[in-house]
Amino acid sequence: MSTVSDKQFWFVVGSQHLYGDEALGEVKAHAQEMTDALNNSGVLPYPLVLQDLAVSADKITSIMKEVNYRDEVAGVITWMHTFSPAKMWIRGTKLLQKPLLHLATQYNESIPWATIDMDFMNLNQAAHGDREYGFINARLKKQNKVVVGYWERPEVQKQIAEWMDVAVAYNEGFNIKVARFGDNMRNVGVTEGDKVEAQIQFGWTVDYFGIGDLVAYVNEVKQEEIDALFAEYTKLYAVDYGTYSKEDWEASVKVQASYEIALKRFLDAGGYNAFTSNFEDLHGMKQLPGLAVQRLMAQGYGFAGEGDWKTAALDRLMKVMSHNLNTGFMEDYTYEMAAGQEAILQSHMLEVDPSLAANQPKIIVSPLGIGDREDPARLVFDGKAGEGVVVSMADFGTHYKLLINEVTAFEPTVPAPKLPVARVLWQVKPNFQDGVRAWIENGGGHHTVVSLNLTTDQIVTYAKLVGLEYVIIK
Repeated sequence: MSTVSDKQFWFVVGSQHLYGDEALGEVKAHAQEMTDALNNSGVLPYPLVLQDLAVSADKITSIMKEVNYRDEVAGVITWMHTFSPAKMWIRGTKLLQKPLLHLATQYNESIPWATIDMDFMNLNQAAHGDREYGFINARLKKQNKVVVGYWERPEVQKQIAEWMDVAVAYNEGFNIKVARFGDNMRNVGVTEGDKVEAQIQFGWTVDYFGIGDLVAYVNEVKQEEIDALFAEYTKLYAVDYGTYSKEDWEASVKVQASYEIALKRFLDAGGYNAFTSNFEDLHGMKQLPGLAVQRLMAQGYGFAGEGDWKTAALDRLMKVMSHNLNTGFMEDYTYEMAAGQEAILQSHMLEVDPSLAANQPKIIVSPLGIGDREDPARLVFDGKAGEGVVVSMADFGTHYKLLINEVTAFEPTVPAPKLPVARVLWQVKPNFQDGVRAWIENGGGHHTVVSLNLTTDQIVTYAKLVGLEYVIIK
């Protein structure tokens, strides 16, 4: 995947000096045991690093300042082992600029009724500490996540892991850079948006480039590089010459190979991890990039067609959040309206993300009725089945809004021999009529990002972190 720097999370355990050094030593030992066990669970996608006990306002403030300035630290997980007076947390929590998770748990799973005394009660009063700490976060309006449950349970560890992925994506949002090759598709409304506001609110940088800037890179690609990449294609994918001669087919595919090499070099040279293309801006190009774009999406670059930089950035964000698994750019195309079989066919002119492929993709060459260029090569496949979430971002002039719809994707059972593009099929929730109506009434776009690995809760967690209005359709 297009790289994300190694990340870690700091584990900050709340207590106080009131109960003496011996008690604090026991708190520290419990915290270390929990840290080691969570790291060894195999569930957390990023390591947890235990910090000094949070026993004073100065210590808490120092830790939070350090979190802000350490790029490798993606967020903070707090646990109130004992009663940790909340006024100690005010300054540090106000300064914290990274995601915060409050783990409402305790070291022991059950109350030891045969031996419990006031020493035990004073040391293990997470229920007391959780309320005190939770109050101050609510009063400070921190958009923190709260996970409740015994720390050794798989479902609790899974919630922590899912939040970690969101926190890393939130931080990566400030590194998202979108290169736009050409402008938005002319006369289309949903792809427009306020780029300055997007950078202020989400951290996304969006830059325009004339298509000639890319053409210059294409012209520098050497034939031996193209041949080597073409050989890689033939090892990874099935080949279908269709009605083309072998020579014409290979020539078309090699054009896409030159585009992939040029695009990757251009993006990497400028630090871009997302991009858009537009079939109305192709001066100097032989084809609309198809196979080349699909290959880059599979590597973790965000993408959207027709200059839709919002969806390209969202694609990159969700790819980071999902570790680039079963997540990609989509477009609503046509409905299946047979009674009891209602669904939506998702596809695009060429650029359907192969991370969603259920079968081995096949390279074909086929005419493209728009763009007025040579017949482009693309990967064709059927999409995977699974429960997922589809997301669209819209700019309403006064604010951005996120549309979230839960879907059930399914593999097609009927062949489509004349369809020269990949296809993904899903049913929307709660049902076709209500789901489609709610999407349209709330201004959801035709460009989306779908993920069969992420959950609605994760998308909502991100939306809250950036103060983004959202609507859930499920």
